[in-house]
Amino acid sequence: MRLLRTSHLGPTLMVTLVSYLLALRLWRQGPSLLIALAVFCGQLVVGWTNDLVDLPQDQKEARTHKPMVDGKLSQKSVQRATWVALVSVTALSLLGPMGLMGGLVHLLGVGSGVAYNFYFKSNRLSFLPYAVSFAALPASITIGRNISPPLWLLICGAGLGVAAHFANVIKDMDRDRAAGIAGLPQIVGSKKSTYIAGLLLFFVSIQLFFVTRSFLLLILGTIGIALLRLPEKFRFIAVMALALLDVITLVVSTPA
Repeated sequence: MRLLRTSHLGPTLMVTLVSYLLALRLWRQGPSLLIALAVFCGQLVVGWTNDLVDLPQDQKEARTHKPMVDGKLSQKSVQRATWVALVSVTALSLLGPMGLMGGLVHLLGVGSGVAYNFYFKSNRLSFLPYAVSFAALPASITIGRNISPPLWLLICGAGLGVAAHFANVIKDMDRDRAAGIAGLPQIVGSKKSTYIAGLLLFFVSIQLFFVTRSFLLLILGTIGIALLRLPEKFRFIAVMALALLDVITLVVSTPA
């Protein structure tokens, strides 16, 4: 259980669930579960490498809520688990339902997430791996079915990824800045990061509106933007609600 906690379990499970629902649009349950397992292993690699890279800083700041910092989980255990997950995601991606091309695109997304942990996290291009990884996920699933991913799907995936990056950093903004982490959200600050995340999600909502012609989506997206004028803790909730709305619509709209 400590290993799973170190993997950033909430986002890992969310991305896995979305990939499973996307796969169900194109495959039967069996292949869809294999695709979800591949995505789960990939998310474990990204999550574990994130905590391994952050370990020295986490120890310095005494972040005892993290298992490796409080001594209940060894660094070697996480390193071994990461290698197992890496071998698993490689095999499941290349030899599973996504096929060679779809599998390679999925591994591109995983590699982009790992690159964020090791390099992009502390520079102005910190948003780039999120854009690549979130676009690669739906693309890999459609390519596995010999369907060229439509441009709107790639744009929406990338937009959701960058929005998630800005929204996710807000809660640790002050601590990250004190630690010298200077990604784009840390540079622009909490307030602007919240607005950027909200505007990106609204842009995705508009894009999906032209695909689905759902006026409800347009109305809810507009309401979500209006909620960004609320105090910070409520703005973050508004951003997350918009993200959930866009993800659900993205899953339903993916070509079957």
